Amino acid sequence: MLGIKEKTHTIKDYKLLPEGAPYQLIGGELIMMVPAPTPFHQIISANIFERIRRFVIEKGIGIVLYSPIDIYLGEEDAYQPDMIFISKQRQEIIKKDGIYGAPDLVVEILSPSTAYYDIKKKFKVYERYGVKEYWIVDPEMKGVEIFLLNQKGEFELTAKHYDTGTVKSTLLAGMEIYLKDIFQ
Repeated sequence: MLGIKEKTHTIKDYKLLPEGAPYQLIGGELIMMVPAPTPFHQIISANIFERIRRFVIEKGIGIVLYSPIDIYLGEEDAYQPDMIFISKQRQEIIKKDGIYGAPDLVVEILSPSTAYYDIKKKFKVYERYGVKEYWIVDPEMKGVEIFLLNQKGEFELTAKHYDTGTVKSTLLAGMEIYLKDIFQ
């Protein structure tokens, strides 16, 4: 029937899933996230996490967490980004059962089963809910694209590095990671 939207799932439905269930809630749709990440994906994740975490601890500016961790954005979106940073000033969004609100920084590492969602659907939701900086890491192309939320509330591509170069965060001023150290 035209004009009637099918029932969508909510955060309440998502929370009924058993712990460790391989799903994310994207636009009210439960999306199964399988297979598990590849070893190369996990190496990239560890390399980025190690460098961001070290910087954040040295500066005493917040907390860095990695997947799986539930991020709740509205009633129809529950994501598990590869990595997030939340500043000290915003740690009230960290609750016992997940993160309620937009992290300051989100890092998503593309994989064949999640790339569409990371680049299209989740991109728009992160933008709408106010993620300040969004990194899309492409293991296949050995690249990182950094998007910064501008004053209009839209993501703007501020850096694009492939093969060589240095990834610099605007949000984490002074933090730099060489691409060769990410994709080793």
